[in-house]
Parts: sequence; C-alpha cells; structure tokens
Amino acid sequence: MRKPDVLPEKKEVWLVSSCLVGLRTRYDGKSKPSSACLQFLADKRWIPVCPEQLGGLATPRAPAVLKGGNGDDVLVGTAQVITREGVDVSAAFRYGAKQVLVILKSQDIAGMCVKAQSPSCGLTEVVGVTSALLLREGVQLREF
Repeated sequence: MRKPDVLPEKKEVWLVSSCLVGLRTRYDGKSKPSSACLQFLADKRWIPVCPEQLGGLATPRAPAVLKGGNGDDVLVGTAQVITREGVDVSAAFRYGAKQVLVILKSQDIAGMCVKAQSPSCGLTEVVGVTSALLLREGVQLREF
C-alpha cells in the first residue's frame, strides 16, 4: 500500500545580505559572517543578495559612505554615496536597492536580514539606501 504524499513544511523565506552568511561580497572582498544572523535563519529558507553587486559595483571596491543625509535622501537625490576617492556611486546604490526590491516582490518573502553600518543596508545608526527603500515598502528588516 502506497503512503500518502506529505508536503514539506512551508518555511518562511528571507532575503539576507550575502556578507552576513559568509559570502565574499563585502567592499574589501572579505567574509564576515554573523553567527546571530545564521542562528536566526536556521529554521528558514533564505536567499543571499548583495545590493552593491546588484547595482553593478565590483568586489572588491572602494569603501563608500553616505554624504549629506541618509538612504532616504539618496533615493530622492538630496544626498550621495561617495567613495573614499570622491567618486559618486549613488546611482549604483539606488539601482541595487531597486533590484533587491524586484527579487523581494517576485517571491513570497517574509523580510530581509541587513548588515549594520552599511551604506546600503544599515538600519539603526544611519539608514542605508536599500534599507530605506524596503522600509518605504513596509518590508520587515532585521539588522545584524
């Protein structure tokens, strides 16, 4: 007698800043995984994304900072993301944030785990460009 098919338990799906799970996507090309983030994701399915790479920036790349405001300000064009060499990479940061949103909307995503102190993903000290866009859309964010 054949056993009835059992559907696998549906798990929440989260996007996660790829640097938090150990991928070498940080500006310096190094890995810096977060054990707290990995613990949070242990019972979930997750999709790693790097907004800066999705925006077309290379790895490694020059470190960048928000200048003249926060991520919301960059989205509306009243602030910039500037590299240490003085290059304006705001357009790449905006494009990468929009690509993360496209991925998020194409899946049944519960939220995103974001990297603290990042000009893309920061949430508490200064809100980064991607975090600002996702907050506008009502996306649940957890910072690590």
